[in-house]
Amino acid sequence: MNKTTLSLAGILALLLTSCATTKTYTIESKSNSEVQGTAMFTQKGNTVELDMNVLKLNPNGVHAAHIHENGDCSAPDGSSAGGHWNPTSHDHGKWGMGEHHTGDLGNLKANAQGTSRLVMKTDKWCLGCSDPSKNLYGKSIIIHAQADDFKTQPTGNAGGRVGCVVIK
Repeated sequence: MNKTTLSLAGILALLLTSCATTKTYTIESKSNSEVQGTAMFTQKGNTVELDMNVLKLNPNGVHAAHIHENGDCSAPDGSSAGGHWNPTSHDHGKWGMGEHHTGDLGNLKANAQGTSRLVMKTDKWCLGCSDPSKNLYGKSIIIHAQADDFKTQPTGNAGGRVGCVVIK
């Protein structure tokens, strides 16, 4: 490759990486839990990746995670986050398996130290776009005390709220 080709390749790589938006949020403990961690969203083009690292869960426990309709974690029990985000009016279910809410993230499986990680990518979300059926801003993530059974409507029977993240 000549210098011009290398320069153009470098500029193109810089432009492509600069088109990504990344936002990292802190998980707040709720309901007298000690749950903590981070939720990082990265948008590249029409795809958003969620990389969530959660600490101080019940060791070897299973905890549901959902995006909720209100970007509000002010209530001590997380109830200010409202219900599941469901802009498409689908039944609650399991992501990628038939009908499900846009906010159905699935279950976090904690290890013996109470740590879990969830990574997922989708074109069903965006960061700050004009489409209210995709825009994550003004929503929250709730981490629940129990596992999602993927069938009980509309909540998945996931129990109390032990962690909350405002997406803004």
